[in-house]
Amino acid sequence: MKVLVTGGAGFIGSHVTAALLARGDAVVCLDNFGAEAPPTYDPARKRRNIAPFLDHPNYRLIVGDIRDPAAVVQAFTGVDACIHIAALAGVRASVSQAAAYAEVNVVGSVRLLEAAREANVHHIVFASSSSVYGRGVARPTGDGGRKTASAVLSEDMPCDRPLAPYAATKRAGELLGYTYHNLYGLNFTALRLFSVYGPRGRPDMMPYQVTESIVQRKPIRLFNGGEMWRDWSYIDDIVSGILAALDTPLGYEIINLGRGEPVRMGDFVALLEALIGLPAIVQAEPAPPTEPLITAADIRKARRLLNFNPTTPVNVGLQRFWDWYQRDVIGRTA
Repeated sequence: MKVLVTGGAGFIGSHVTAALLARGDAVVCLDNFGAEAPPTYDPARKRRNIAPFLDHPNYRLIVGDIRDPAAVVQAFTGVDACIHIAALAGVRASVSQAAAYAEVNVVGSVRLLEAAREANVHHIVFASSSSVYGRGVARPTGDGGRKTASAVLSEDMPCDRPLAPYAATKRAGELLGYTYHNLYGLNFTALRLFSVYGPRGRPDMMPYQVTESIVQRKPIRLFNGGEMWRDWSYIDDIVSGILAALDTPLGYEIINLGRGEPVRMGDFVALLEALIGLPAIVQAEPAPPTEPLITAADIRKARRLLNFNPTTPVNVGLQRFWDWYQRDVIGRTA
């Protein structure tokens, strides 16, 4: 199979690319390397992400933007399917850049869908986000001190009250996918990803920020005194779900991909403290209005339709992340 991976030089995209090449597929990577203004992070990081692929006979790199119709048409030439990951990412960053997020994530996705239709490509896997659930209905419940999730976020919940522009653009992408499924018979699977982390993780994401703050002895912001929960999902598990969706055209579906075991943020920081061997300098702050109290994935649909089975607990995943950080971040600057 020949697969177009948009955003293929980023965190998730580079891991998806590696998995596709390892199993014998051909990959066309479309990435703009941070040409948006301002770039999300240093484009050199993306260059390092794809360095192992550049000489692979089944890999082709197209430097281009999903908003550019010519670049997208070129990328779709001769491909069988598309994994659409390219986007302006980040919930809180989207608050001050709503127009840019709409242009890249919504207009760019329309360009992509149009190019798929014109190229007669009938299968797209779309990287959506758990942020589309807004505040949802999940709440923690006390059991004498420790708290656990009392409810999970499932695909049949209404998602019409996004808390930030990023979430709204991802929900718009899901809806556009249905439109093209309805009009043109496109297979479109929207995967709602929950708090993905692991090696090559973006520097604006919490695991990287907490780790860097601890290592550099800088304060870290911890919202709500650490009494928030996130469903941390290790990159290898998420990649397995993405490839399963690629291999399983389903018409139109929305499917959660997560671990299904939310972790208290204070405990998440404590795990990193133990791995690094240093205490965090915590700066407690109220949670901003972009942040739900808890995200907890109901993954029964993913298990049923994709045979999805996440196997990496957060302590193992963070150990792998810390090993990578020591090697590729500390080691690079030493």
